[in-house]
Amino acid sequence: MSTDAIVLLKNDHRTVEKLFKQFEKTGEEDLPEKRTIVDAIIRELTAHTYIEEEIFYPVAREAVPETRDHVLESVEEHHVMVWLMAELRDLDPQDETFDAKVTVLTENVRHHVEEEEEEWFPEVRKALGRKRLQEVGQRMLDARPEAPDDPLKIASAHA
Repeated sequence: MSTDAIVLLKNDHRTVEKLFKQFEKTGEEDLPEKRTIVDAIIRELTAHTYIEEEIFYPVAREAVPETRDHVLESVEEHHVMVWLMAELRDLDPQDETFDAKVTVLTENVRHHVEEEEEEWFPEVRKALGRKRLQEVGQRMLDARPEAPDDPLKIASAHA
């Protein structure tokens, strides 16, 4: 598995997108399946958000000062996402707002991913180069087990 930081983040994006598609295919009555998928989404996004905020964003801002606004906007997007995840974590899939909250989370994440991958990952890749991206990626892999289980323990939850 590559330790390239951007490849790692994109792989996370693909993993979460697959979970979103699984959720979208579940039937209204399949509540245990919905709960399982949403729990997986929360786990994946919490770990991803943690390594992004703790390692990748600071490196990106330092290497490419022009990404400052992108990083700030991304942290605000994370803020919305972690609060939605915290609500979903404790919400019964029978609740009438459950599917709506998952839909809003999905739309926010898809928008966030598109901006990162299309607008500023290429700039960061160019500025950091292959060797540095691999070093940062290894730091991210090493930090992933330290990610909190609770989305509200992510820094952006209080941004």
